[in-house]
Amino acid sequence: MTTLCTICARGGSQGVPGKNIRPLLGKPLIAWTIEQALACPEIDAVYVSTDSEAIADVARGAGAQVPFLRPPELATATAAKIPVIRHLVEWVEANEERCDRIVDLDPTSPLRDGSDILACLNMLDPDTDVVITAYESDKNPYFNMVEYRPDGSVGLVSPPQTEVTGRQGAPKVYAMNASIYVWHRHTLSKGLWSGGVKLHVMPRERSVDIDSPLDFKIVELLMQEKLERHER
Repeated sequence: MTTLCTICARGGSQGVPGKNIRPLLGKPLIAWTIEQALACPEIDAVYVSTDSEAIADVARGAGAQVPFLRPPELATATAAKIPVIRHLVEWVEANEERCDRIVDLDPTSPLRDGSDILACLNMLDPDTDVVITAYESDKNPYFNMVEYRPDGSVGLVSPPQTEVTGRQGAPKVYAMNASIYVWHRHTLSKGLWSGGVKLHVMPRERSVDIDSPLDFKIVELLMQEKLERHER
């Protein structure tokens, strides 16, 4: 079984300019994810899709393959991710070899463990179309998430059938962390919600996705603590 890892890294980040190659503890951010992919025994090849030559150079230096620069129409701020993955996979199959599984790793979520990647790959069975990752949410639509109603009033996003007096009594919900996605090749076209979905739950401290300067500082702190634990 051939497993392909895709890493999608657009050059035009707005929240943190240049974040994909911004140094994190002395190493470009994207390099942490590339190294995780290369260290995974279940992954056969690691490819990066980017529209930035600077990101491409860093990715190649870290050991990933970057066979082309992403087309402009797939590199806008509103471009969906799955078409980008599909575009890369189709290129690999047309020019290299057919793959059986795809694991996508987001470069802005470097706190994942190799064990998270393996867990997701192992959860992808014949009855599952995609595996996603999330953490238990600290906000709950049945308890403390509200929205405006058509009449201008405010109410819970999902009013429970019986009163919930504390978050622990509300139905458990999860927030996707966009860290890892795994598909069979033949189920990639189903995207996320058109087939059978399994969830790998990750702890909050491995689920920070960098989308702001504050996120970057939090990840840097947590990454330093993680490295220090491994050195003990």
